[in-house]
Amino acid sequence: MIRLKAIVLLLALPAWALQAAESPWDRGAPVLDKPLNITVYRSPACTCCGKWLEHMKKHGFIIQDIQTEDMTSIKKQNGVPDTLQSCHTALIGARVVEGHVPAADVREFLKQDSGGSGIAVPGMPSGTPGMEMGARKDPFSVLEFDQRGNTRVFHNYRFY
Repeated sequence: MIRLKAIVLLLALPAWALQAAESPWDRGAPVLDKPLNITVYRSPACTCCGKWLEHMKKHGFIIQDIQTEDMTSIKKQNGVPDTLQSCHTALIGARVVEGHVPAADVREFLKQDSGGSGIAVPGMPSGTPGMEMGARKDPFSVLEFDQRGNTRVFHNYRFY
């Protein structure tokens, strides 16, 4: 009987561990009414990009995952300013999503017609979708940019 209980506990552990590891960015967040295709370019060596892809899938995005070693040319071809670059670059139609941008901000950006060509979270701040590190959450901004490289703050995240 004790062995049976131990086996049941062991079988339940992976499901429990997955629930505990759920990203706070995914809890209670709405999913797109109509799924959107998103093409993501990333280095095959980057694990945080895969976690961001999972975040986007949970919000209704259909991912085309393209792994490449030539991320520099992808960013240049799509007008991502050097100061806004991160580890992965995603395209939704002609619009660019650079780095660990929360899905809610991507949805909001796509609704607007501000003239911006993309949004970005520069670098790889701790606590962003795909970069969760327990309780550590760095403040960060989602920045909108246009084809000339002009930027404006789209959304600030401050954790106190």
